Amino acid sequence: MVCSAAPVLLLAMILPFVGSPVARASPPVPSQAGGESGQQLDQERGAGESVLVSVYVQLDFLNDTWPTTLSSTLTLPPAVASSSPRTLTDLSLTTECNAKPDGFTYCACLSGYQWNASVCSHHHPCQFLHDYHPCSCLIFGPTEAGYCQLLPPAAPVSCLPAVPGTLRLNTWLQVPGNTLNVTLLTSHETTNLNWFLRRTGSPRPICLQPGTHVSLTSSQGQAVLSICNISHQWQGEYMCRFEAQGFRWELYHVVRVPLQATDVARLPDQLSISCATSPGFQLRCCIPRTHLGYTASWSPGKGSEASLFNTPGDQCLVLAVQHCPTADTMYTCDLQSPGLTPVRVPISVTIIQDGDTICPEDASAVVWNVTKAGHVAQAPCPGNRMGMVWRTCGPDGTWGPIHSSCTDAGLLALLQRAELLWAGQGWPAEEVPQILAELLEQTVVVSSPSDLLALLGTMTFLANVVADTRIQLSRSALEALLKTTDKVLDMDASSLWTLAHAQKPSAGSNLLLAVETMAGSLCPQDQPFSFSLPNVQLQTQLLGPSFPDDYRVSFATQPLLQAQVPRYSLAPLGRNGTNVTITSLMLRKLDHLLPSNYGQGLGDALYATPGLVLAVSIMAGGQAFNQGEVILDFGDRDSTLHCVFWDHNLFQGNGGWSEEGCQLQTANASPTTRCICQHLTAFSVLMSRHTVPGNPTLELLSQVGLGASILALLVCLGVYRLVWRVVVRNKVAYLRHAALLNMVLCLLAADSCFLGAPLLPPGPRSPLCLAAAFLCHFLYLATFFWMLAQALMLAHQLLFVFHQLSKRQVLSLMVVLGYLCPMGFAGVALGLYLPRGKYLREGACWLDGKGGALYTFVGPVLAIVGVNGLVLAMAVLKLLRPSLSEGPRMEKWQALLGVIKALLILTPIFGLTWGLGLATLLEEGSIVPHYIFTILNTSQGVFILLFGCLMDKKVQEALLKRFCRAQPNSTISLATNETQMPEHSKGRSENGR
Repeated sequence: MVCSAAPVLLLAMILPFVGSPVARASPPVPSQAGGESGQQLDQERGAGESVLVSVYVQLDFLNDTWPTTLSSTLTLPPAVASSSPRTLTDLSLTTECNAKPDGFTYCACLSGYQWNASVCSHHHPCQFLHDYHPCSCLIFGPTEAGYCQLLPPAAPVSCLPAVPGTLRLNTWLQVPGNTLNVTLLTSHETTNLNWFLRRTGSPRPICLQPGTHVSLTSSQGQAVLSICNISHQWQGEYMCRFEAQGFRWELYHVVRVPLQATDVARLPDQLSISCATSPGFQLRCCIPRTHLGYTASWSPGKGSEASLFNTPGDQCLVLAVQHCPTADTMYTCDLQSPGLTPVRVPISVTIIQDGDTICPEDASAVVWNVTKAGHVAQAPCPGNRMGMVWRTCGPDGTWGPIHSSCTDAGLLALLQRAELLWAGQGWPAEEVPQILAELLEQTVVVSSPSDLLALLGTMTFLANVVADTRIQLSRSALEALLKTTDKVLDMDASSLWTLAHAQKPSAGSNLLLAVETMAGSLCPQDQPFSFSLPNVQLQTQLLGPSFPDDYRVSFATQPLLQAQVPRYSLAPLGRNGTNVTITSLMLRKLDHLLPSNYGQGLGDALYATPGLVLAVSIMAGGQAFNQGEVILDFGDRDSTLHCVFWDHNLFQGNGGWSEEGCQLQTANASPTTRCICQHLTAFSVLMSRHTVPGNPTLELLSQVGLGASILALLVCLGVYRLVWRVVVRNKVAYLRHAALLNMVLCLLAADSCFLGAPLLPPGPRSPLCLAAAFLCHFLYLATFFWMLAQALMLAHQLLFVFHQLSKRQVLSLMVVLGYLCPMGFAGVALGLYLPRGKYLREGACWLDGKGGALYTFVGPVLAIVGVNGLVLAMAVLKLLRPSLSEGPRMEKWQALLGVIKALLILTPIFGLTWGLGLATLLEEGSIVPHYIFTILNTSQGVFILLFGCLMDKKVQEALLKRFCRAQPNSTISLATNETQMPEHSKGRSENGR
């Protein structure tokens, strides 16, 4: 009996009667439960013939137990009693009913009887709808009644029911990875056929639907359930439920899947231990619950104690080793089941000996025991988190960083549930909204990249289910999705998203695709629908068969984001009289979470976006329409622009921006940024990051400045050609002018290269553009390193008065510093950033300002400016407070003073120039830094000519002598200005070394 007895019981029964030859039977009381009535009396039956009649009898008992026998003397209903006399020969109870205080009656069938299919479909089951026997107990209203019917017999002489079908397996023991086939063969016509799986430990059967693993086929007389790539998650009892001959039938088969070594969890999978500090230890291996009976044992087991304990989903065998082994030992967890190949899982235990390098015990959130160098320490995740944490002990006995695969148990359960739902286990229409609601509650526990990836994976699986099954979401389910998305977009990018991208580069792209897919699946009856959160805005509209005007939508952003779908794009959809649903979804911050991948035509530079991604989807008659034209207005954007969409198929499925099918609208329409795309997907607009807006005045100023700089440097070379022999007559003067000459040569070549670079085809595929960028990087850096060499030479002359180096030694060191160091920086930048596609700026033959390449230039430049500033400060102090014992001779000061004057002027100018250059990278709003930087940068040649060359007194006198033909005493004055007396003799002049 399914329902327990109660003091008041309603019984439905079938009574066999024997009547007289002339008796005529009255019609039986019809069933009020719907469906087929009981067998009626045939009014034409002859004498002595047995017939069946259905009656309802209410029996009242004083206690809760059934009497051992029922009296055969009953008072028949009036309809029966008023007819001809009949003889009751048997009493067969078919139904047991329990009248509840709520006024409803709970009725169950007794053995050999069953509700017919019509009664089952019109009444609620007593238990959950998808339980094992949903039609075994039904609920009837206060005015209803029903009784179970006798099942059809297998043969005329048999009383047993004949099931109209058989269930067959290709094999009861499935090899993991193979395909399971369950076949139903039927002898009668079947309807309402469903397949279920009751997994080990599952509270109720799971409906099986077509999915990535499940396929269902049927033909005349048979139906086949196929499950590919089977694993232990698919083992259990398979049930086929169908209707035939007016009844519901259920057939069962148990499928068993052997375990593999990958199904066994080891804790730990390796262990190093010091017997001095830990004389004993524990090892554990756990297996999921299975229909196959496994016996577990450990080897070696001597001196150890094994115990078994159960968790909600696993069975674990624990080995408690009481005494450490004397040497390294391999322990094995042996799992055996009759007739199957044993599963053996090894765990290596390394014993720490005296003299071994170890990492000491470390107690933090996780206790790390003493571990041998080169080994990995493991521990289970703390709290309600699943997975492992591990840490490597380095060769020198220092602990490495902690790695973790810990994931919140609730998030992991939702991920597994969504994955199995996509595979084919469950009811998508019911479970997708449930999982979305639970996922929203779980967003508060996301605290690690593993948590974030589990959440994103759940959303991806749900989106796949929605797309494959074409289910429609309710308004509440869609709101849960959008609230979850808003919270995910607000999660910290540095601590969560960056690390999540390192593990799965497609994480951001998958989120966009999942939200875009589910956002367009709202039920038509819930439209129109509008929803707004800080990071997510959604608008849906249901259009009728006729489209009187263009579809327009706008979002409350700054500047205003608008989209328009022209009427001529929608017109083909309304020809069949179908309704059309348009969904517009705007997402903030997602563009910063997408990988910096750019398709063909966009180059490899980084771009900025307005922080908005717009997705437009059109559904017509349940089918997605992806080829409509859409016009997007992103507001007034002042930069180099590209209209793009996110192509999920680019870069091996990681996704990337593509401008295929999208273009900027012609300039005569509007001053704002308008894009026209010939397809529907996630759109945005890319702006070249830190690119100066097209400004003719700025471009002209840059070209004129570079031209003036090149001309000034050529003049400087001409001056040196005229006066070189005169101005380099002593060591200090020679080294100073040699450094300045190399600065002039490097800057002249760099400015010439930079001026001609815009004429070259841009992009990393252009060898000339790559060569120009590399040469500009190297030559500009060399200019600064030669200025540094000049400053260091000055510092050496002031600080090491009595330890002078020869001119050849100093010059060699200056050449190494002036050319080899900048060559190293330029080469490292090329090798490091070119393979990543972050070496060249978009549309220019110069270093990328965002990827990091430009900082390999700006960083050394600013460091050199800082060093020069320190040298100058020291030199000024020396000038103000000269030391009699350490200071150089007075004859030397004139040469050193020339160096100091030049550096005092050039260092601040060069430092200010590239300080402003760095400001132009960080400042995106003002154009003022661009103007100042352009003026200073293109005037560096003029500054060198004026302050490095022409302001030198010896140069001036040499020029005067050459062009003004001065008196001979000018030669004496020029020769004694920077004359350095030899260290060993004060009576002779030195012409230079």
